[in-house]
Amino acid sequence: MRGENAGDQVVRELRLRPPRNAVDRRAVGWWRAQLLLGGAVPVAVLAVLGTFVEPARDWLFGAAAALAVLGLAQTAFLPSWWFRVHRWEVTEDAVYVRTGAIWQEWRIAPMSRIQTVDTVRGPLEQTFRLATVTVTTASAKGALRIAGLDHELAAELAERLTAITRDTPGDAT
Repeated sequence: MRGENAGDQVVRELRLRPPRNAVDRRAVGWWRAQLLLGGAVPVAVLAVLGTFVEPARDWLFGAAAALAVLGLAQTAFLPSWWFRVHRWEVTEDAVYVRTGAIWQEWRIAPMSRIQTVDTVRGPLEQTFRLATVTVTTASAKGALRIAGLDHELAAELAERLTAITRDTPGDAT
């Protein structure tokens, strides 16, 4: 980061760089639970249909088995990979987020552009004592989400972001 005096104002340069913080380790279990629940529904539907629709029984059971194998494979593999890739960081100047497994997305939200900060805890997140912090800006790309944080850390982060943005002058550009 570089600072230059422009009267009383300091101009800072934001650059795309890897964020330093990993999400909470419990996020791996949360992601696995999400994948298992999401995959179980179509498998169960196909299995029930296979039980009652005898002419298509073999096809329906085969499809259910194939979906179950694919679902278990992704449940075993993807959450660990996501844990290695998902990163976040908050500085006095910006919020940095990196997400994605195959198509990685790196985003920066300057503090002067933040409009709202929200903390969300769905039922499954509550079970794992996790939360998601959503940072909304005026960007057409949408809000930045930091998912998989310890719920207490998420509350502290929301408070910190609120204080920093309150004390950060808006950008006139």
